Amino acid sequence: LMRPLQGCRGRGVVVGTVTLCLAAGWALQTPGGVSLVVPQPNINATVAQNILLSVEYSCRGAATIEWKHVSSWGTTKIAEWKSGNYVNISTVYKGRVTTFENGSIQLLNVGMRDAGYYFITVTEEYGTNTYGTIIVNVYEIIYEDLHFVAVVFAFLAAVSAILICFMWLCNKSLHLCQKKATHKLTASTTEEIELETIEC
Repeated sequence: LMRPLQGCRGRGVVVGTVTLCLAAGWALQTPGGVSLVVPQPNINATVAQNILLSVEYSCRGAATIEWKHVSSWGTTKIAEWKSGNYVNISTVYKGRVTTFENGSIQLLNVGMRDAGYYFITVTEEYGTNTYGTIIVNVYEIIYEDLHFVAVVFAFLAAVSAILICFMWLCNKSLHLCQKKATHKLTASTTEEIELETIEC
């Protein structure tokens, strides 16, 4: 009784494995399925810098890529294109956006309003889609602070130069005073010797 049961169980495992392999093969041949990789989900930039919103998608059919920007100023559609077909770039971003076949976009000359969330949607021709998000932080270079630092540095350099000149003048004056004192001392000693000689 035990042997036939093991044989049935063994056949069941084989049949199950074959069925699973057939189902996997059928799923691979069935249209649909898209994947998206976002290697850098957080980007820090400064004003006037060019940034690359890098992604990489893969799918079996043609795909439609759409980028949107969401910030405190609202939601703006940046671009939409179908691989190998058309590219529609929003008038707000005309001349500032470059699209790439892998789904990436490059933003030129970013400003403070470009900070926020960037959403990409990749839709395969069979209807399946996937999403990705990139957060962009834009920082302003405060030139006033740099100007202040430069002015303070120049002021300190000027004060240092004046102090060095003052110390040099003090040193020269001290040497002159010492020379005069030594000269007077020598002169008075000579006079005393001459007086003593005369008295004798």
